[in-house]
Amino acid sequence: MRDMITTKWCTLGPEQPGGGWVKPQGKPGQVQTSDRRLDKAKTNKLETGPGQLASNLAGWEVMKYILVTGGVISGIGKGVIASSFGTILKCCNIDVTSIKIDPYINIDAGTFSPYEHGEVFVLDDGGEVDLDLGNYERFLDVTLHRDNNITTGKIYQHVINKERQGDYLGKTVQVVPHITDAIQEWVERVAVQPVNQDGAKPQVCIIELGGTIGDIEGMPFVEAFRQFQFRVKKENFCCAHVSLVPQPRSTGEPKTKPTQSSVRELRGLGLSPDLIVCRSENPIRHPVKEKISNFCHVAPEQVICIHDLPSIYRVPILMESQGIVEFFNDRLQLNIPMPPPRRFMQKWKHLAERIDTLRKEVNIGLVGKYTMLEDSYASVTKALQHAAVTAGYKLKLTFIEAANLEPETKMNNPVLYHEAWQQLCKSDGVIVPGGFGKRGMEGKIEACKWCRESQKPFLGICLGLQAAVVEFSRNVLNMPDANSTEINPNATNPVVIDMPEHNPGQMGGTMRLGKRNTVFAANTPSILRQLYSKKDSIAERHRHRYEVNPRYVPDLEAAGMKFVGHDEDKVRMEMMELDGHPFYVAVQFHPEYLSRPLKPSPPFLGFILASCNKLQSYLHRGCRLSPRELSDDDSEDDSVLPLKLAENLNKSTRSSEDEAVNSEPIEEVALRVSHSSLMSSDRMKPRSGDWALFYLFVIIYNKRECLCAMPSQIYGTQRSDIFNMDGMHLKAIFFNKFLKKKLFLR
Repeated sequence: MRDMITTKWCTLGPEQPGGGWVKPQGKPGQVQTSDRRLDKAKTNKLETGPGQLASNLAGWEVMKYILVTGGVISGIGKGVIASSFGTILKCCNIDVTSIKIDPYINIDAGTFSPYEHGEVFVLDDGGEVDLDLGNYERFLDVTLHRDNNITTGKIYQHVINKERQGDYLGKTVQVVPHITDAIQEWVERVAVQPVNQDGAKPQVCIIELGGTIGDIEGMPFVEAFRQFQFRVKKENFCCAHVSLVPQPRSTGEPKTKPTQSSVRELRGLGLSPDLIVCRSENPIRHPVKEKISNFCHVAPEQVICIHDLPSIYRVPILMESQGIVEFFNDRLQLNIPMPPPRRFMQKWKHLAERIDTLRKEVNIGLVGKYTMLEDSYASVTKALQHAAVTAGYKLKLTFIEAANLEPETKMNNPVLYHEAWQQLCKSDGVIVPGGFGKRGMEGKIEACKWCRESQKPFLGICLGLQAAVVEFSRNVLNMPDANSTEINPNATNPVVIDMPEHNPGQMGGTMRLGKRNTVFAANTPSILRQLYSKKDSIAERHRHRYEVNPRYVPDLEAAGMKFVGHDEDKVRMEMMELDGHPFYVAVQFHPEYLSRPLKPSPPFLGFILASCNKLQSYLHRGCRLSPRELSDDDSEDDSVLPLKLAENLNKSTRSSEDEAVNSEPIEEVALRVSHSSLMSSDRMKPRSGDWALFYLFVIIYNKRECLCAMPSQIYGTQRSDIFNMDGMHLKAIFFNKFLKKKLFLR
């Protein structure tokens, strides 16, 4: 018990889900840590002493590599699995970086159709990359670079440029060795680039090879890594192969033949999988794992199974339960202390549990152009989910095709038209994200008009801001011909124009890209500024070719459309709010790219809170949510339950006149009273023992005086988390919160 009370675990900080573990070193009271680990320990205020643990992971000089390949089909979830590997290792206090390899010949993802490849993710340095890098950044809380995304086009362009410069000294340039060498050199160079704010050199590089094994365009990369495994030595290289294990509905039996064939093909190309990750619809039983182990020539512990889960945040937890930490520790010689602590990945587990147990819903309508493929708005969806979970709500997102809101659709297909408007009217809030081109623009303008007139919470992003400006100009400034030059180059009132640096002759890489500063307007009341903690300026990522025409800004502001943020030159309008509206906000940048699971984007959080009618309370509290607002249940019974329980305990333990009660064993009093109080609520039945244990310790260590406090006051967290705590956790909370800090509320 003493160790449990005094030990403090070294965590990764409030912005990263999960906690690190620590390793005892040297004599009691003596701390021996390597340079960077010592800094991390100091940052987390780690205290040492007899019986305590000091943070120390033995450092290593050689980079470790984990290659993630896929078989059978593409789109099997390699990105989430690679991100989960990194999450688990980062929870072990290991610095991780990621590389995504896309075998297509495009230089980058900037000109991709959202229908083919999903959204284009933008990095700080302006790199337009695959959406999987967004998963890496969100899971690992890192900042990647454009070179972390390798394409065949980039590699060939690099090699051809070297050939033109004469670097190959007249040799015949071939796929082997010149292309394969360029791939290996690129990986080694990018792997050591810092991706964390502390500037530390990564220790493990996770590489995802896009596509499936056997694709002709991926052959040079497979050959490169066949050579690479010998270049960096076996103990520094690990290959994880992700394969589908289908379960036909006719039999319901998992079929392992596709995985066997995929592994056989991978081996034929010179790569032997050290780990096989089986993807399936339902959990796979142990005999199936043994069959895969036998036919694929790997040990049973080298086969892990990931079935479909309620949320992707469950994937690292499922992996950890199957011994992935022990596997990587042995295979790559990571020197991770074993066994893991009891609180390992605690923040991540709480996040996953919170997502799965939220009951209140917020209904958001997304009016977009590419709604046929949800991955087209992957970052927007994740940012909305981060904000909803923080606000204590489950996100119910409805995709509304913008073109279906247009009057033309009413004439051609009235059913689609009325269904789209019905979905829009049912929404608690409406978001209009970015896009390109004429199609659907009028539908977005109609959505902006409806939100403005009906006082519905509205968030516009990029094109959403431009649509809001066009709508306001038409219907408030009485400019019916107002438009964007992207839609009508000959518009009489071009309220949205292309930027001077835009090159109309070349599409790729010609936009305003990357992280840029936005300055808040001085002496202008702003909801956005409050959401951004009243900062004078912020830095967000941009991706656009068009901007609000500065010539119309005075007229727009005079009519009530306030531009509360602009670029450093005060020329480009980048944030807009509407006077007299509870939440009508639009931004030119893309805040979704910097949203994190435990640190949601401020505009998205404000939008969700406004949709839940909690924004004013949040701002009034200094951008903090009250415990009552964080609760996932608004029912009166749950809110008064702890008080009723405390009152019953008070009557049972303080009655000096009732000798029968005073003579009753204190343990039985707590168990009896808590059981009788909690059994009245059906959903509390499985959790009554936890409350009994908690109040048992309260009355024992507080001299049988009743503690009367709400759960949020006790834990500083929501009620659902309390009921998920085990007995030992309750004890630790009680001792640390009450005996040490004397937070008795009588």
